[in-house]
Amino acid sequence: MHDLAFVFAGFFVGLVVGLTGVGGGSLMTPILIFFFGVKPYLAVGTDLLFAAFTKMSGTVKLARAKRVDWRVVLQLSAGSIPAALITLYVLRTVGPASAQVQSVMTTTLGVALLLTAAATLYKAVRGKASPAKVALGEEILAATPRHWSLPLLFGAVIGTLVTLTSVGAGAIGVTVLMILYPRLPLMRIVAADIAYAVPLTLVAGLGHASLGSVDWPLLAKLLLGSIPGIWVGSHLMARTPDRIIRSLLSVLLAYAGVKLIAL
Repeated sequence: MHDLAFVFAGFFVGLVVGLTGVGGGSLMTPILIFFFGVKPYLAVGTDLLFAAFTKMSGTVKLARAKRVDWRVVLQLSAGSIPAALITLYVLRTVGPASAQVQSVMTTTLGVALLLTAAATLYKAVRGKASPAKVALGEEILAATPRHWSLPLLFGAVIGTLVTLTSVGAGAIGVTVLMILYPRLPLMRIVAADIAYAVPLTLVAGLGHASLGSVDWPLLAKLLLGSIPGIWVGSHLMARTPDRIIRSLLSVLLAYAGVKLIAL
């Protein structure tokens, strides 16, 4: 019965991801902690690989459609990957299962969920304010950030946040990209966010696996449910009121964030 519940949790998260594009980590990690009593370090490690595998197919699809701006992906990865490796080294030194690390993880996760809730609500209220397309000959200019150092800085922050909590490469990442690359169309921003999340979550997830922080049987059950969930959600996307769903989701994420901080 418990196994079926994990599969259903994977389906639910996949459905929401397919409907809204909001990162699965912001939903899956709190669900594993609150509803299934999974230890925070195991929930984070397992969810990182869950995110990596679920985002891979989306990245391949977007790359084939030539919607991924690889310059943006490389700029963010240059900051996020080293930050993830440094965070993993600290976790290995201190011990991911220690009481201090667990406390830092839950508090940081709570803060990350509050930021995700704010970012989700911002996108719901603002809507599609980004340019619809890039003018001919302005592709390089659109992929140029406000300042060369900003992608490195924000990438490092997101890399640390994702490695500690599995949250940050979804709604937060999209909001950061909208600020750093104001000339980039929303579709390309979302594509770049999904694409750079794959190497980041894969590096962080494999790092957690080396620390013994991944429950492999649990990961298989979550993936089994998520694949049909994402398919159903992506096909229902055009028929659902996006702003209402995002607004409700932001309230749910904020509630979970407050509860985690209070633990």
